Amino acid sequence: MRLAPPFPTLSEIMHLIGQTGQRLAEIEASEGAAGNISVYMGWDVNPEPFFPVNEPFTLPTAAPELAGHAFLVTGSGRRLREIANSPEANLAFISVDKGGLKGRIYSSLDRLFQKPTSEFNSHLAVHRDQIARNNLNFHAIIHAQPLHLVYLSHIARYQDTHYLSRHILRWQPESIVNIPEGIGFLPFMLPGSQALMVANIKSMREHSIVLWAKHGVMVRSDSSVKKACDLIEYAETGSHYEYLNLTNHGLADGLSIPEIHSICDQFHVEQHIF
Repeated sequence: MRLAPPFPTLSEIMHLIGQTGQRLAEIEASEGAAGNISVYMGWDVNPEPFFPVNEPFTLPTAAPELAGHAFLVTGSGRRLREIANSPEANLAFISVDKGGLKGRIYSSLDRLFQKPTSEFNSHLAVHRDQIARNNLNFHAIIHAQPLHLVYLSHIARYQDTHYLSRHILRWQPESIVNIPEGIGFLPFMLPGSQALMVANIKSMREHSIVLWAKHGVMVRSDSSVKKACDLIEYAETGSHYEYLNLTNHGLADGLSIPEIHSICDQFHVEQHIF
């Protein structure tokens, strides 16, 4: 999906990132400085009214396809819940130069961080892959740490994409409609590592939300940063139901497979989980 003009302004995107950060904090998915957000904008954007200071920047991975375009990225060590109060102080604007190896990082005089999020390598790799494969002009990525979803990733039987998806998506009719491809699962890998980056790219080709075992999730949307946040809410709500059922001796069964099939038929959902 490509956004059609008129495109959202930089101010509007900053505002939506702030709202998203607040919502992630409300659902206990971004404790302390955990979590990060990045948004790709594939049209001309002037950062200087908000971010007048700029300096050279070396991209963590080459992205020649994105030359001439830019990202908004959360700063390393910043709290997502505080972005709404001062977006300029907590966000960086990164432009990509010709060749895709270098760019410039724009920031405000009130900048509260030394560098962009340490997860920007994983963000950029997924952005590049999705934009190139799907000809996108907008792409939002969130990394967060929702409590119940991450807890389930510590339990051996949930460490499987199919099992995890069937058990999380069985609790609410909205779940299969909004996450028809299921929730991808990746075993634990060192945060920020090359191994995690490569595995994450592959999994996100098939899933809009991927669970990194014992760590957190990454989600993506080609329409809105808030839509990406919605996916975390749907998955975390299902995980909360699953957790409650574990504590209650598994007394509930959730939606039956015939019931889920009827939902998919009604809303024309193609899925291969149930």
